[in-house]
This record gives sequence, C-alpha cells and structure tokens, in this order.
Amino acid sequence: MSAADPSAAPPADPDGPDAVRLTWNAWPRSKVEASRCVVPLAATVSPARVPDPSAASPPPLPYPPLRCKPPCSALLNPFARVDFAAKIWICPLCFSRNHFPPHYAAISESNVPAELFPQCSTVEYIVGGAPGAPGAAGAPPAPVFLFVIDTCVIDEELEYVKMAMRKAVALLPEHALVGLVTFGTQVHLHELGFSDLSKIYVFRGTKEISKEQILDQLGLAGASRPGFPKMPQQPGGPQVNGMHPAATAGVNRFLLPVSECECTLNTLLDELQPDQWPVEAGNRAIRCTGVALSVAAGLLGACMPGTGARIIALLGGPCTEGPGMIVSKDLSEPVRSHKDLDKDAAPHFQKAVKFYDSLAKQLVSQGHVLDVFASALDQVGLAEMKVAIERTGGLVVLSESFGHSVFKDSFKRIFEGGEQSLGLSFNGTIEINCSKDIKVQGIIGPCTSLEKKGALCADTVVGQGNTTAWKMCGLDRNTSLTVFFDVSPSERSSQPGHQNPHLYIQFVTSYQHPEGQMRIRVTTICRKWVDGSTNTEELVEGFDQETAAVVLARYISLKMEMEEEFDATRWLDRSLIRLCSRFGDYRKDDPTSFSLHSNFSLFPQFMFNLRRSQFVQVFNNSPDETAYFRMLLNRETVNNSVAMIQPSLISFSFDSPPSPVFLDVASIAADRILLLDAYFSVVIFHGMTIAQWRNMGYQNQPEHEQFAQLLQAPHEEAQMIIKGRFPVPRLVVCDQHGSQARFLLAKLNPSATYNSAHDVAPGSDIIFTDDVSFQVFCEHLQRLAVQS
Repeated sequence: MSAADPSAAPPADPDGPDAVRLTWNAWPRSKVEASRCVVPLAATVSPARVPDPSAASPPPLPYPPLRCKPPCSALLNPFARVDFAAKIWICPLCFSRNHFPPHYAAISESNVPAELFPQCSTVEYIVGGAPGAPGAAGAPPAPVFLFVIDTCVIDEELEYVKMAMRKAVALLPEHALVGLVTFGTQVHLHELGFSDLSKIYVFRGTKEISKEQILDQLGLAGASRPGFPKMPQQPGGPQVNGMHPAATAGVNRFLLPVSECECTLNTLLDELQPDQWPVEAGNRAIRCTGVALSVAAGLLGACMPGTGARIIALLGGPCTEGPGMIVSKDLSEPVRSHKDLDKDAAPHFQKAVKFYDSLAKQLVSQGHVLDVFASALDQVGLAEMKVAIERTGGLVVLSESFGHSVFKDSFKRIFEGGEQSLGLSFNGTIEINCSKDIKVQGIIGPCTSLEKKGALCADTVVGQGNTTAWKMCGLDRNTSLTVFFDVSPSERSSQPGHQNPHLYIQFVTSYQHPEGQMRIRVTTICRKWVDGSTNTEELVEGFDQETAAVVLARYISLKMEMEEEFDATRWLDRSLIRLCSRFGDYRKDDPTSFSLHSNFSLFPQFMFNLRRSQFVQVFNNSPDETAYFRMLLNRETVNNSVAMIQPSLISFSFDSPPSPVFLDVASIAADRILLLDAYFSVVIFHGMTIAQWRNMGYQNQPEHEQFAQLLQAPHEEAQMIIKGRFPVPRLVVCDQHGSQARFLLAKLNPSATYNSAHDVAPGSDIIFTDDVSFQVFCEHLQRLAVQS
C-alpha cells in the first residue's frame, strides 16, 4: 500500500457547481449496511459559495420560488416530473402533485423556467428587500459594525490597534453604521452622535448586567419593548437607518453612518489611552471582557430586527473580572491548561462557558454576529468564547500581537471589497429536505439549531440536532457545514416493488447578501441507492476520501469536547482497520496480499496525519489554540480542511520545476528549498547549501541570476497562498538546522529518526522522535485488516 502520487493535479473546483460533497456518493439502503460502511453518511455544504464564473449557473431569479404542499415544503427543482399539459409538477422528495400557479401558464416543453433547467441544480432567488425595508424595492437596512476595543494593553500595542482601526473605518461603505465600546476595568460606550465634546456612558465591570438594565441606562428602554411591531412604519414618517422610528433618536446617538462620524471616530481614536487603572505588582490588569460584550449585545438589541450587525472584539488579554472571567488577577495563578480542564481544576471555566452560552442565545435571537480578534502572548479565553463565536457564525483570528501580519492583514480583509472580499452575509437560515428514508442527525459547523422538529429528525443527534432548520447569523463564501444523515427505511420502501432507485436531498438557504437584498439559494442533489450487501463496487466507486477524512476529523473533535474519556487515537485506528477489512482486497491472514482501491488509497495517509495533528494531540497547545484550530476546521471548505490535516509540500530546486513531494523527512535536501502549506502557517525552508550561498550573497551577483530567481520563487508562491486565505497564515522563513525549522519538522513523516540515522542520505535530516513512521503504521494496518 503506497502513498498516492503527489503530482496528480486536482480538478478546478472539487466542490462542483453545487458546493456540496458527500462522504459516499452511493448510499446503502439499510441501517446495518450504513454502519458497516464505517465512515458516516455525511455531506459538507457551502451555502453561500460564489459560483465559479466558468460554470453555467443562471443569474439570480427575480421572482419567489414555488414550494411543494406542506409538510414537505420542498422547492421546485430540475428533478421534479412535470406534466406540461395538465400544468402539474410532482415533487421528487414526497411524490405529491402540485399545480403550477396562473403566472406559470405559458410553461411548455420548449419554454421552461430556469429552476427546471437540468444543469441548474443550484439556483438563487432574489426575494425583495431585507425584512423591515419599506416595500420590496426599499433600501435594505445598513450593516452595523460595533467595535469593542480592549485598552488594557501597552502603548505600542494600542498604537497598532489605532492604525488598524483607521484603515478599517476608511474601507467601510459610507452608509454602514459604526459604534465604539472601549473597556479595561470599566466599560466605556462612546456617544458618537454628540460631537461637541466626547460623551461616554460608563458601566462597572464587576457584575453581570441584563439587556434591560443596559437599555435602561442608555435611555433606550422603549426600543425593545415586548410586543413591539416587527416592521414599524409610522404613517408619513421617514424611516431612518432601519431603526425603530420611536427609538431612532436613541440608538442613533451610538450608531452613526461612517460618512457622519468618521472625524469624531478618528479624534476618539487619537485620544484613546491605555487603561488608567493602576495595576499592582504581581497582578494582572483588571479586564472586564464579559461586561463589554454584554453592553455591545444589549445596544445592538435596540436595533430593528433583521438588521445585519457584527460585534468586532479586539482582545489583548484574559478576562480577570466580572462575568466571563477565566483567571484571577493574581499572577501566581496560571491560565487554565488542558490538564486542568481534564482534572476539573479550572475553577472559572464552567461559569464562563455558561455566560457565553447565554450571550450566544441572545445574539442568535437578535440575529447578530460576534467576531473575535485575539492578539496576546497569553490566552485570552477563546476556549470559553467558542460557543458564542461558533453559534453566531463569527470570524476568529488568533495572533501574538496587534502588530503581527496575521492580525493586521486578516483585520483588513474583513472590510475589503472586490475580488479580495470575504462575501460576508447576514441573517441566514438553512433548511434541509430529503427523501422519505433519510433522517438528519445534525450539523457540525457555525450555526444554531432552530428546534424545528419534524419527521426528518433522527433519534441520534450529532452537533446541532433535533431540527430541520438552523440559524446562521453570519456566513461567508467559504463557510462550510457538515450535515450527518441516517438511513431508516420504512416498511413499505423496503419491499422490492416500491423501491425508488434515487435519493434526493435539498438544502434551502435564505440570507442577506452582501449587496443587501434577501436571497434564497436552493441546491438539490440526486444520488443513487445501492444494495450494499451484494454490491460493494458501487459503494467503493462513490467514496470521497478527502471529504471522509475531514468529516471524521470534525466528528472526533466534537466527541473529544463532549465526552470526557474519549480516546480519539484508538477510535480512529479501529475505524480505519474496520474500513480496510471491509473494502480492502486481500487473502485472509496474508498481509502481503493486501491492496486498496484508488478511491481509498490516500485515506490511511490522511488518518496517519490526523492522529498526529493538533486536532487529536492537544499536548503542547493551549485550550485557546485548540479551540481556535477546531473552530476553523469546522467552518472551512473541504480543501482547506484537508490542508490543516495533511499539509502540502512543494520542492524548488535548480534541476527541476517546482513539484509536490512527499510529506516526509526524506524530502529534505541541502540543495532544495521546501514550501510547506499547513493552512495556519506557510513555511519556506532552505536546505543547508542554499542557506550558505544566500548568506554569502551570491544572489546579488549578476552571473547568479538563476539563484536569485530560485530564492524568489517560493516567496511568490507563498504570497499567492496567503492572498486567498482567511485568517491570513503566519509566514515562517527558516533554514535547515535553524531554530524555526521545527515548524516544518513537526509535520513530516519520521521515516528517519535517531535510531536509523546511519541510513540517511547526506544533506537530508533526521527527526528526534519515538513516533512510528507511516511505513510501520501501514504494516500494522495491513496485518490487522486481514486477520480472520
């Protein structure tokens, strides 16, 4: 069983025009057969993916979609059977007959609406303005950006924050609304609408305050009265900024359009000082992150429902006071580690998680997003905040300093338009409809269950389950969700005469597009049922090993968080052995006869690297880092997630063009430059000889122009990778045997260790480890898979 050839080029867009990938593209008919497949039946879907320009996707349709009669409510799609004479369509999911409405009267075989074109399995509909906009064509409510800035940082860091903020404000669209909260020992909410002098509302950081108390203190209590009409429209009164007319004067003091408050905001930033509260020796700064985020969420609660809003928090250290506190002020108490969490020795953890859980519920009910940019050498509490960031679909970036390119470039990317734009969308919901014999177990990813129970809910729950509809307060073009399915055939469908050869799954996402209008995106996919007990070939042909590796990584990350004694490595090993003995080709008890179909050939390699990855081996990572890695694993596309699990390695040398090489210590050579893309970091590694030549300055001599080009090539490739990625990865440039070389060595297969140093090619390297190499791993796997 060899590793697959790394030079095989992938197709242009592996997710296809529908941006949906399944672990299995042919499904077994029974529960027993499904469990024998080992890898769960799951789909990854990117609900707001921008279609590939080369794909023949239609422009968004300017009319509302047709729905099947309840309880099905699926939308009209190309798989529906249409009777043009009787003007009837038959839903492929529930087989109900539906009449076309009068405005479809002109429909015929030669005149078909776009949603029935066979190639349009994904279509988007524009459904008028955003909710609350007067009339369908009215201007959508402006997006709101509320910045929450930590001032318990040193002068230098605060200067970096101010620079980043000025750039951000300059990039925001003129009509976007902006607000500012700064916090240290207390929380300061700045009244931007009062430009004569700076006016601040101060909140104490020591105790939890409710949304009502916050609105009361700001004089906005009327804004969110229960029973307030959803779409307030005073006769003849203009609607300002999509706020409640009654409270407009109120909320408008704090949230102003960029065009009106840019000067005030820049003046405020200029005057911003580090927190003035004295810090005693041996103590941490007093920081009330929890109260600051409560105040921000409370203020946004006074906005009109349906307004897309983001709280963008810039944090420079851990919360040491009030709700959400993760560590005491005393420096002798260290911030919690994984060991503390395992032993229940983190006194503040559960309480902080509970606080952020309730904050998440409040933000989800308001439809608002929490983004966190954490820049500190110590932990800031991402592990506790994870629930609020993930449930609201927020962005998260972890870096060492506000001056680091990881923070500066990522922060700028949020506000950029054009090609570089992230395509940030608001207020999404996703619904799933599927054929009768399929049930939905749940979703792992940035969303929250809307508790919409129905016949399609499975008994077992994975992630956000017990529902067929989910809320996504924030989503962007890369957001990806993993949906887990269960097969549960009814009595009737398992009788031979009634079997339908195809299964259908439909994803319906409605969201507020970056341009402002509400859209509904419908993706319907069709796959086939197979009888797994007799027909293994069709199952094997439909296996997608990359998606399977990513789904398993997300699944075990969830289990590691939820189950105390869960042993991820053993679980992965057992699953891999079961998979290989079920789908491998071998003679019983003869390991040498073992081989795998090409659709499975990379899978053992993925599992080997997943076992060694930061998702499973949390040793040497803080709980914050682990939470960060898992949040990104759960929300990125399959391709990006594969790079996190198994980094790619490219070799640059004089005698061959840049080419992929194995992720193995044997790929290191003295006259090579290696480029490692591990998703979170991009490493340029110079072999010994190359580094010596560079230090002698050969690249500056005209006769060594080729060497200068060789040195430059990996940097250009790295910039291409960095340019298309969010969060921006950390760029590490290092030399063989240098201290930073660890960034590369930690990811390589240890085929040469200190035990086998005598066999190593000159100029290559060894890794000081007792970990098994991929070769040994495969030998054990073959032996166990063929056991009778």
